[in-house]
Amino acid sequence: MKITRSIALQVREELEPGKIVVIYGPRQVGKTTLVKQILADFTDNKSLYINADQLKYRHLLQSQDLPTLAGIVKNCRLVVIDEAQRVENIGINLKIMADNFKKTKFIVTGSASLDLANKINEPLTGRKKTFILYPLSVNELNRYFGNFETKTQLERWLIYGGYPEIVLQTNFETRQNLLAEIIGNYLYRDLLDLGEIKKPGKLVDLLRLLAFQIGGEAVISELASNLAIDRVTVEKYLDLLEKSFVIFKADGFSRNLRKEIAKTSRYYFWDNGIRNSLIENFNPLHIRNDKGQLWENFVVVERRKMHQEQKIRTNNYFWRTYDQKEIDLVEESGGQISGFEIKWDGDIRPATKKEFLRAYPSAKLKCITAANFF
Repeated sequence: MKITRSIALQVREELEPGKIVVIYGPRQVGKTTLVKQILADFTDNKSLYINADQLKYRHLLQSQDLPTLAGIVKNCRLVVIDEAQRVENIGINLKIMADNFKKTKFIVTGSASLDLANKINEPLTGRKKTFILYPLSVNELNRYFGNFETKTQLERWLIYGGYPEIVLQTNFETRQNLLAEIIGNYLYRDLLDLGEIKKPGKLVDLLRLLAFQIGGEAVISELASNLAIDRVTVEKYLDLLEKSFVIFKADGFSRNLRKEIAKTSRYYFWDNGIRNSLIENFNPLHIRNDKGQLWENFVVVERRKMHQEQKIRTNNYFWRTYDQKEIDLVEESGGQISGFEIKWDGDIRPATKKEFLRAYPSAKLKCITAANFF
């Protein structure tokens, strides 16, 4: 039984001759599996899969000679280029192919959004549709395991995350080794490929600092001081980590009150397993002191995945005042403000609830706990 990804149908719907579908996402998240499932729809042997990690294909795809490119894609109904960020001039060459082979559909994937985006954005303006493939969502887990098992295995998702290969493993030690391999062989490699990183050890240290700060504001000057590097380097590394789908940030939400904090950010990891591997902590929940952080990271990420699956455009923030009243997640969509306090158990503090709703009387407010999440 295969795992069905939520964006699979959306990708199929967007496939049109002359258009380019771009799928971003970290390595090992299932991009290759997804595109090969789509390739299987084309049973007439008129589809082509190219792995741009392989040097022999990169040389061909880097050519701007039309006969050379024609030798690759001629008579193909679908062409998939995996890890396309490895190809120089890929944006221009995709435009050449789309212009000259108008019956061919194209999918390209990339594990580093910054690198690939820089190469394709201008040449493919108005021609591309972009998707992001994340680690498995709760909805995807439900479809594979069933709602009951997904719910009863919550601790597993909080500790080991949602990378497909990890999810399908039953052995604890194997999961831990695979996560370490993903970090060492893929994540760090992509980061080093992306930009000029003069102190790779500091990048690792930054990741670990962020792993311990989930749910708290990250102050650039403090990070720079702790790492003994300048703030410009910290900001560069944070940007690279976001572009490589390791972390993402939420900014402070402020509309009405002078005492609202708006100039700091919180960082979350796209996958709990990656976070736990970085700090080498796979202990069960009942002996952890970071259960609340794991739960908050999990819920914030799942909300974002849900919005993509449902095609809902949402801006995401946190809310905190200088007198320490806070709401972990604030979503703004279509003019509606929704606040979510995220607790393993418990409820929103009355004083916090009162102040938030006084500032935003039309807002919705809810506490998300392990008991009411599913």
